Amino acid sequence: MAAASAALLFGTVQAGTAQASGAGAVGTEALPLCPTVFGHGGYPTGPSPWERDQIRQPNNPKALAQQKSWGAGGVEADLQLTKDGTKGVMWHNTTTNGLTGTRAPITELWWATGADQLKGRTITRGPYTGETVYTFRQWLDSAGSLNLVALVELKGEAKQSLLNSDSAIRERAWNEVIAPISERTASQRIMIYTHDADLKPELDRRIKAAGLAATLTGHPSWVDSVDWEEPPPAASGNYASWQAALTRLGSTTASVPMATSWTKDFTTWLKGKCV
Repeated sequence: MAAASAALLFGTVQAGTAQASGAGAVGTEALPLCPTVFGHGGYPTGPSPWERDQIRQPNNPKALAQQKSWGAGGVEADLQLTKDGTKGVMWHNTTTNGLTGTRAPITELWWATGADQLKGRTITRGPYTGETVYTFRQWLDSAGSLNLVALVELKGEAKQSLLNSDSAIRERAWNEVIAPISERTASQRIMIYTHDADLKPELDRRIKAAGLAATLTGHPSWVDSVDWEEPPPAASGNYASWQAALTRLGSTTASVPMATSWTKDFTTWLKGKCV
């Protein structure tokens, strides 16, 4: 009953009927619950990936809505901080590459001050051309309105302000990270992490001190085995790793979170393999 209630709350279980085919087909009762799929926008690997990047990350409402339409129950997106930690914004790249205006590091721009401000710039290529940059609060509200679980990557560049020697800058910056989560955590599932080794200990400490330890747990497992490229490689290269993940992690009592850059392909592939 607890598992069913959780599934209804977050809209993560994709109900379906397994189609038995051929001798020895597995019955519906033996299939795991479909995972909670976390969509992620692929970023190219190899040399000079920024030249090929098509800005696919779900950092804006249009991308969130598309991930939802593909069957995602959650999304992974990217939190940056503007100059001196003055505004939490949702953007993947270190610089404004992929946005209108002159190219500059996000950490050197003010949000809404000066001729080179970040607010109002729009995406120049890829499926979300014309979308603008959103604040952390705006993005969380958009994800919440779609009943999408939010998995937030705090980008390493943000340590410029989060680990700054100036205590005023440091505290303001951390408030831009933690306050938006604290304001919504009672009604919205939010998780946060960072790949940055210098930043992680302080993120964990601050999050726990704010009473938000639950945001550090329950994160999805990444199930893709193929590196993203532009144009996107065929999803079929991931089938073996997807099957291995479903076999290893799949459960008949709970919906397990799994993350992929091939959201639409993954949810289609799952049909008949889970309920």
